[in-house]
Amino acid sequence: DPYARLLLEALKQSGCTVFNDRHFSCENCDGCVSGGFDAATSQIVLCQNNIRQQSHMNRVVTHELIHAFDHCRAHVDWFKNVKHLACSEIRAANLSGDCTLLNEIARFKFGLKGHHQTCVRDRAIRSILAVRKVSKETAEKAVDEVFDACFNDLEPFGRIPHSKADAKRAYRDFQNRDRYTANL
Repeated sequence: DPYARLLLEALKQSGCTVFNDRHFSCENCDGCVSGGFDAATSQIVLCQNNIRQQSHMNRVVTHELIHAFDHCRAHVDWFKNVKHLACSEIRAANLSGDCTLLNEIARFKFGLKGHHQTCVRDRAIRSILAVRKVSKETAEKAVDEVFDACFNDLEPFGRIPHSKADAKRAYRDFQNRDRYTANL
């Protein structure tokens, strides 16, 4: 998957190499949660009882790898700072493919103008509420306060990958990122 390949390479370049047998865990989960990132162990949990399709698993892995990338590069305070959590959830919803047109149509959510941003905001709020005991108002306020900066933080993709083709282009660009300055 080009999304995962790019994120794994970015983690490695940031000094946080991921080992499949150490940093990924498949478990049965409660409710309708599909996965999570455990900051205490730097482990991505995939909820095997709630993931039924390969495409869904790819999105979950990508979403959680974005959290791992944020954890590595930004030293996110996951437990005490709801704005840090909100920022990572915004980035994950924006960059993982959670809010592609096809996924939104499958959820029976339609809209044209500003729909991607609305989806990212709504999914970030839902994710915060799923992992923290905070009020909806607190989650909404945190998302609103950091939305613009975090929505526009496209690292390591450099663009919003709306499709696998976009993700492949982003991966190629990422691989060649330092090539241009190496000859100076």
